[in-house]
Amino acid sequence: MPMSWERLLNPARLGSRKAHDETARSPFHKDYDRIVFSGAFRQLNRKTQVHPLSLHDTVHTRLTHSLEVSCVGRSMGMLAAEKIRDRLPERINPADIGAIIQAACLAHDIGNPPFGHAGEYAIRDWFLHAGQSSLIAWLAPAQAADLCQFEGNAQGLRILTQLEYHPGQGGMRLTYATLGAYLKYPWLSQPLTGGVASHKRAKFGCYHTEKQILTTIAEQLGLIQHGEYRWCRHPLAYLMEAADDICYTLIDLEDGITLGMLRYEEVEPLFLQLLDDLPSPPELRQPGSQPQKIAALRGKAIEKLVNAVTDAFADNQDLLLEGKLEGSLLDYCSPTLSEGINTAKQLARERIFNHPQKAQLELAAYASLHSLLDSFSELVASAYRQQPLSFKQQRLQQLLGGHTLQHDDLYLGLMHMLDFISSLSDHHALTLSQSLQGMQSAASG
Repeated sequence: MPMSWERLLNPARLGSRKAHDETARSPFHKDYDRIVFSGAFRQLNRKTQVHPLSLHDTVHTRLTHSLEVSCVGRSMGMLAAEKIRDRLPERINPADIGAIIQAACLAHDIGNPPFGHAGEYAIRDWFLHAGQSSLIAWLAPAQAADLCQFEGNAQGLRILTQLEYHPGQGGMRLTYATLGAYLKYPWLSQPLTGGVASHKRAKFGCYHTEKQILTTIAEQLGLIQHGEYRWCRHPLAYLMEAADDICYTLIDLEDGITLGMLRYEEVEPLFLQLLDDLPSPPELRQPGSQPQKIAALRGKAIEKLVNAVTDAFADNQDLLLEGKLEGSLLDYCSPTLSEGINTAKQLARERIFNHPQKAQLELAAYASLHSLLDSFSELVASAYRQQPLSFKQQRLQQLLGGHTLQHDDLYLGLMHMLDFISSLSDHHALTLSQSLQGMQSAASG
């Protein structure tokens, strides 16, 4: 039986029993506001999007990227809703769908650690290889899988549903519809087999600490179950994913030009390929700076892609509701668009992600996070073994603020350690690491 929009657009809130107050704002607009005002969202301000510790003011951070994705997602949600309006419940209008996607897009990177994907790799590698095998040996296989495959998506669900506003009682208390649109991978991690490398693992969207919350979300939305603690995606999660793909693909190239990793002349043809049958922006035929020209191309390309993705969404609505759509919505757009996006991604991989300047900064990111994990894991282990804290560990405890790593459950202690470390900005993580290594005083941070 296919899923129904009536259940998929559930406005009830996780962890809340209050009646819905729709005065002035819909429940979905309130979701957006709750995310904007959260501490976890503010912390994205100095976290890496692609380029760690960049000193260039116009290079994207996780915060600016998330805001841009939310704008594209809102447009995409409203346009998609217009195209399937006859199938939606009467209580729902296109602005509601736009607000759901906007909120999910705003939160899509909220669980990312310092230093972007390099930070994720560093955390995974530390648990797999960095001399802490004795800690992992004490854990159940499912618990070890969570830690050795640290995942920003799963950390984000933990923040949204557990850590912010109402800890342990629904977190931000977002609507089930928004949580469903956020869940790009509505399933748990899988146990490690044969020493899997940290960068070769199946993505997942939920730690075992939140598996009952995942079950509740799936049941409230009527998601189709594909296995134990594994469900199909919410149809709106495909729109959130497409908005993210469009923004980071185009804007990675824009940042590459800003940082001198790419030349404008290399990027312009890719944008024109995406425009395909549309006329090129008039700005290209007038005197102007390269940033102005690339901004005009980007705007036109996004408009074209939003239209194409929402057409694909409407055309494949039945497959989406049956939980059977394979791949992303961009795969169902015209070959010109899907090939153009893939070409842009390939250029970014070759010229930006492998640039020596980026590699050097990512090595600094590795060293910083490994230093923090070395120090704070000692605090977790001592508390678990019920050993007196050393002077250093007492001082580490003072640095945690409201966090506590002292827990009689080792897995939960390590998860709380990751809650703290992953919340740090790039600069805070670097400064704290340097302080712990005696390279500078804590006061200088």
